[in-house]
Amino acid sequence: MANEIKPAPVKELGGYQHMRRMVLAVLVVVLFAALLFGQSTFPPETPVHETIEMFGVLLIFLGVVGRLWSTLYIGGRKSSEVVTGGPYSITRNPLYVFSTIAAAGVGAQIGSFSGVVLFALLCAGAFHIVILREEKYLKGLLGAPYEAYLARVPRFFPNLSLYQEGDTGSFKPRLLLTTLLDGLVFLVALPVFETIDGAQQSGILPVLFRLP
Repeated sequence: MANEIKPAPVKELGGYQHMRRMVLAVLVVVLFAALLFGQSTFPPETPVHETIEMFGVLLIFLGVVGRLWSTLYIGGRKSSEVVTGGPYSITRNPLYVFSTIAAAGVGAQIGSFSGVVLFALLCAGAFHIVILREEKYLKGLLGAPYEAYLARVPRFFPNLSLYQEGDTGSFKPRLLLTTLLDGLVFLVALPVFETIDGAQQSGILPVLFRLP
């Protein structure tokens, strides 16, 4: 379901989308630096360490698939109508939610419970700033329909009881491909951090801190 709104200035909205990608890129660098010199208090190859890593892999795949699902609904329509179907019926910012889930999965590659929580909080906190700026812009652009949407659907944490299928609009393969490529950054983390783990165990990389 979606409410039609007059066409919007794409350039300004594009600026917010660029900001989102920049935030995502900075977060990836920060997470990479953290994992480069950090290690879990649970020794590698132990059941707890391996279980946390595998849980992280599931989170990464969930995040990537969720971002694709969200793009199927919002692709190219964010500036022209209030999209309220699919993932947008349970949270106003599913792309950010699923990116945070994927970031938590990256944090899990250190084999640490606190790594999962810290990376998720870091990602959610950074996106919160972008979300507030987007909401201010969209309020002025989309008016009353968007205000009603704000009052009904939570900003971040999904409310599954609100789910509605809705309309995906016109399918745009290019936008879906762009989202997939963005999400591949999280998948690349898997072999990269396995290499880092091996380098730390062999003494090539120093371990500057440990997380429980």
